[in-house]
Amino acid sequence: MSSERPAPKTETLDAFHRGAFHVLQPKGEGHRSGSDAMLLASLVAQEGPITVADIGAGAGAAGMAVASRLAGAQVTLVERSSLMADYARRSVALAENAHLADRVSVIEADVTLTGRARVAAGLADHSFDHVIMNPPFNNADDRTTPDRLKAEAHAMTDGLFEAWLRTAGAITVAGGQLSLIARPESVSDIIAACGKRFGGIEMTLIHPRPDADATRILLTAIKGSKARLIFRAPLFLHGEDGHAFLERADNLNNGRSAYARRTGRQARVG
Repeated sequence: MSSERPAPKTETLDAFHRGAFHVLQPKGEGHRSGSDAMLLASLVAQEGPITVADIGAGAGAAGMAVASRLAGAQVTLVERSSLMADYARRSVALAENAHLADRVSVIEADVTLTGRARVAAGLADHSFDHVIMNPPFNNADDRTTPDRLKAEAHAMTDGLFEAWLRTAGAITVAGGQLSLIARPESVSDIIAACGKRFGGIEMTLIHPRPDADATRILLTAIKGSKARLIFRAPLFLHGEDGHAFLERADNLNNGRSAYARRTGRQARVG
């Protein structure tokens, strides 16, 4: 009888949207996607043929969630890390995701590339209707994980939002939509980075429970819009007496509904 122990599992196969698609993710290193990615994906609500870039995509959960819910979406996953880009490619190639494979592609590129380098990497100007992002959200001074890849995925550096939104502004069509999820303390940096690139900002505070402080914000904005900022009603994920998702949050998390903008995509563009 062999005394050898089985090799430790280094990756997991995770089901999203109640099994509508699956994502391979590293175990113990890199960034692992969950409800943040699903809430981010819910911000894309446009029906019909659309192009979507998920920048800083990791293993691709958010972008694939958009493709899962919207049959007309062509999604490009953009990821700098070679390891995570490989996970994204392998996830797209899974048999369980065959129904999405012809509508999801992967580009291995640094989100902060500019000019010709960015275009050469496959991110041409004015080429996407929607850009979604879940940027690193921990302050660089926070205690970080010893895992370098996870630290890079989670640690926010100076000028991060300016660099990421500069790319988003370049690759989005006029009237196109920016969508992101972040921590509430980043609000001022995000608004400053939107600058004259994106207007018509709509912001929602996400609270774990009705009696808890907000831990995330959902934000959408429209390229070239001059509409005013709107603070929407807060979104509560769980009730006061448990960890189960409330109905609305559960529908967003599982791809049964979208979190559409109040004012639409073309509000006061120009």
